[in-house]
Amino acid sequence: MLFSSLPFLYYFLPVTLILYGLVPKKGKNFILLITSLFFYGWGEPKTILLMILSITVGYFVGIKIEQNLGTKVAKRWLIVSVIFNLGMLGLFKYADFFISNLNLIPFVSLPLLKLALPIGISFYTFQIMSYTIDVYRGDVSAQKNFISLAAYISLFPQLIAGPIVRYKDVDEQLTHRTHSSEKMALGIRRFVMGLAKKVLIANQLGELTELFLASKDQSVVYAWMYAIAFMLHIYFDFSGYSDMAIGLGKFFGFDLLENFNYPYISKSITEFWRRWHISLGTWFKDYVYIPLGGNRVSKSRHFINILVVWFLTGFWHGASWNFIVWGLYFAVILMIEKNVLLNGLNRCKVINHVYVLILVSISFVIFNATDLSAAVVTLKTMFGLDGASLYSAETAYMISNYGFVLILAALGATPLPKTIFKKLNQNAMMQKFFDVSEPVLLGLCFLMITAYLVDGSFNPFLYFRF
Repeated sequence: MLFSSLPFLYYFLPVTLILYGLVPKKGKNFILLITSLFFYGWGEPKTILLMILSITVGYFVGIKIEQNLGTKVAKRWLIVSVIFNLGMLGLFKYADFFISNLNLIPFVSLPLLKLALPIGISFYTFQIMSYTIDVYRGDVSAQKNFISLAAYISLFPQLIAGPIVRYKDVDEQLTHRTHSSEKMALGIRRFVMGLAKKVLIANQLGELTELFLASKDQSVVYAWMYAIAFMLHIYFDFSGYSDMAIGLGKFFGFDLLENFNYPYISKSITEFWRRWHISLGTWFKDYVYIPLGGNRVSKSRHFINILVVWFLTGFWHGASWNFIVWGLYFAVILMIEKNVLLNGLNRCKVINHVYVLILVSISFVIFNATDLSAAVVTLKTMFGLDGASLYSAETAYMISNYGFVLILAALGATPLPKTIFKKLNQNAMMQKFFDVSEPVLLGLCFLMITAYLVDGSFNPFLYFRF
């Protein structure tokens, strides 16, 4: 079930809010658990059993680790948790990838498992692992209430696409969280804004990228238009979903951490990855990079640490070589930056932004390709190789149709709209106007979104495939 779908907006969410509001405080986590399981099982009910199994193993392992803290037994239980979770992820997400590559060996012909990928398994697996690791480290106490732990892991606002919520960030909120009209108002604003980013902007950009991939007239300008459109599409799609998740969290008293911070204004790729998918970057930093030694090792070992982290980051996104290349692409850039370019980039106030945008746009061409050969074809077109024409009639048509949404998206990906709003809000009269008009504007925006959804417009969610 998509947040940007009519069943969610007009049936699931209102019923969930009513049930949640009616039950006493002690029953709220139970309602969240039941409704989250229903939400998760909407498309494929049998995947609920897999998630419940993962939660149950995490629950008992967490208790066992705490009971034996400081001993080898605790470490063994942690290893059990890591092997189980990575094993489940490997079986459902990566088994056919490994089998397909083994089948490239002469005389090897293994049958593919063809297991359906459970939605959100990459996200909730990482949450369970972070919980058991933090218990082992002594950063948090094991959760003795199964319903509370299950509600945390299955919490539908962030279940299928993040942000990756670490247990220690919501531990206290699971038992002591506040509900207020002010928090609800903030949640509504954030949810509707995220929904608008997804439906009114990301979906339109997604249409453009699909049209390019299906086109037989791919000029240089059209290819760059595609690269820019996809770069903006994935940002508005994923950050919009994160906004909706944060807004929904506030409906139920949770304060979830930010996942994006205007990444396209970055002055280096290092800064870009501090602003993009923050929860994933933080997870790999705390549970892979730092345990490997981080940057407090020899230069050669530091390079290896970066390569390992970015290989895993790419592979986490999907069982395909283009994702691995995408991750290693950033690893190489980051190594060059940290050792050669970073000081120079900090002094070049315009060139550094152009540098980031070009490299990121190239990276997302690799990211969105069906395979490496498709990525190479598009990249060649972008740089005028293989006889690609500079411009075409189809390019002109696409610019006239999608030029406005591209400009709107480019401006919306910067802090400019927020800055303008803040400056206007400093005026007392404008502040009163916004206070009165905001509910009306949000309501009109929601009606416009509904009209788009009723029309049956293009409405996929990119990160479902991860």
